[in-house]
Amino acid sequence: MIDKAIRASRLDIPVYNEVERDLNETTNALIIVVAVAIASGIGAIGQNVGVGGIIAGVLAALIGWVARAFVIYFIGTRVYNATATTGEILRTTGYAAAPGILNVLGFIPGIGGLITLVVSIWTIVTTFIATREALDLDNTKTLITIILAFLVFFAIALVLGLILGVGAAAIGIATGS
Repeated sequence: MIDKAIRASRLDIPVYNEVERDLNETTNALIIVVAVAIASGIGAIGQNVGVGGIIAGVLAALIGWVARAFVIYFIGTRVYNATATTGEILRTTGYAAAPGILNVLGFIPGIGGLITLVVSIWTIVTTFIATREALDLDNTKTLITIILAFLVFFAIALVLGLILGVGAAAIGIATGS
C-alpha cells in the first residue's frame, strides 16, 4: 500500500490503473484517506485544532471522499457515458489523496501554509489523473467532470451554509447569545 501511495503521489499513471482494477485496494484507499485526514489535523494543531477537531476532520474527509466519488461517477457516466464503478473511483481518488500526508508539516511556522498550498495543488493534479484513469476519459472531459463536481459541491456547501448559518443565528437570537 505504501509503495502504491508513493507511486500515486509521483503521478505514476499505471498505479492508478492497478488500484482501479483491484477490488482489494478499496480498504487501502480508505486507510490512505483516514491517514491523510489525521495528518492534516495534526498539521493544523497550531490553529487550535484539538482531538475533537481531528475526529471531525476524519469524518468529514470520509464523507467528502465518498460523496465526491459518487458525484464524479454520476457526471462521468451520465454526461460522457464513461464505464466505471463507484468502487473504481473510490480506489483511484483514495490513492490520489496520498500527497496530503505531508499536511502533517502544516504546523511549522513560516512554511506550514506554503506546504499546505503545495500539497493542495499536488492533490488536485493526482485527483485529475485518478478521475481520468477511472473514467477512461480524455483530458478535456476529465477537466469538465471535475469542474462540474466542484460546482455541485460548492452549491451544496452554499445551501448548507445558508441553512446552518441561519439556523445558528436563530438559535443565538432565541437564546440571547
